Amino acid sequence: MLLTGTVVADPGTVIEDGAVVVDGSEIAAVGGREELVDRFPDRERRAFDLVAPGLVGAHVHSVQSIGRGIADDAALLEWLFDHVLPMEAEMDAEATRAAAELGYLECLESGTTTVVDHLTVHHSEAAFEAAIDLGIRARMGKVLMDADSPSGLEQDAETALAESESLLREYHGAADGRIRYAVTPRFALSCTEACLRGCRELADRHDGVRIHTHANENREEVEAVEERTGTSNLRFLDEVGLTGPDVTLAHCVHTDERERELLAETGTVVTHCPSSNMKLASGIAPISEYLDRGITVALGNDGPPCNNTLDPFTEMRQASLLGKVDALDPTRLPAERVLGMATAGGARAAGFDRIGALREGYRADVIGLSADRARTTPIHDPVSHLVYAAHGDDVAFTMVDGTVRYDDGEHVGVDAGEIRERATRHAKRIAERI
Repeated sequence: MLLTGTVVADPGTVIEDGAVVVDGSEIAAVGGREELVDRFPDRERRAFDLVAPGLVGAHVHSVQSIGRGIADDAALLEWLFDHVLPMEAEMDAEATRAAAELGYLECLESGTTTVVDHLTVHHSEAAFEAAIDLGIRARMGKVLMDADSPSGLEQDAETALAESESLLREYHGAADGRIRYAVTPRFALSCTEACLRGCRELADRHDGVRIHTHANENREEVEAVEERTGTSNLRFLDEVGLTGPDVTLAHCVHTDERERELLAETGTVVTHCPSSNMKLASGIAPISEYLDRGITVALGNDGPPCNNTLDPFTEMRQASLLGKVDALDPTRLPAERVLGMATAGGARAAGFDRIGALREGYRADVIGLSADRARTTPIHDPVSHLVYAAHGDDVAFTMVDGTVRYDDGEHVGVDAGEIRERATRHAKRIAERI
């Protein structure tokens, strides 16, 4: 297939009247349209206004998709313990499957081709199967919670770790490597020290496995961890082994100087979730400072109950604007840097190589956008357009690993209407129970 349009190959490379050639699951060539049409005259051609790398949602909760709107205008710990965790506790395998499918549909139709997915305690195999069937690229894992957790979710550490390893052995590397495992403790307040140390040991026993958890999202959480452990949240996570280049920490809103040094020294990846942090009034993460220290920062939506959308373009715009307001400096977090967070930064967070840019030999994760609305006219700067003007509903085409998954408003190979209907039915049933 040969995709033409203005090609944003990476934040610093824009090819006007460009083209991307896909051969199997990889990108065969990127360059000028006329040259590549001459070189590959027999390829099926598709034209878009913009062609860009697939975006990475580096912290999402797909299985919370059926909770969109159930816990608005609530503080984090109330939101979590009074609303979201009770919902997860009521979800059976069918509801988990429907919720994950709904989340992946939304991601694919809005330009997200890779997710780092924080699942739930039970029935996580249903989400793995959903990711395989819907064709998204995913780093994902079952949640571990062995302390101070709601009935129906708390497990002893031994059981939780054993279930995690079983899922890891079954799904890590599935779908030709498109699915990979992350050991996924919920956060420090819902896990014992033994459980967290066990997470590190489990990840170390298996090649290519990452760790994904929450940290320093909310001041109340930070204070509670310090009261329990006698040290700060990130220092505690460092002591139990949950820092390093194979660790992705969501949020990191409230950090002190030593914690920021730890993130930089250990190579730990941070995922910024600006919409969630604003909606839950968690605060403003010091993203510019993280980047200036050489810390890799990715972007995530978090879950639909604390964001209400999985649109990655919303997060790019919010990240840039929030960084400018925080610093009272309009030059902070420019469009190029934010697009890098959503692409190359996300690739680091997800632990996949050869994604996050359009280059020869990279995986063919490609999106095509239309610009046929008043809101999208004109385009003076394609990178600026992607960050500040584009919406997820401008995405007309999504390809993952060389396979078209969304095309001209339709999901390919799945019945999206049936998935939405099934997810709605489970959402209503569970809402009535909680």
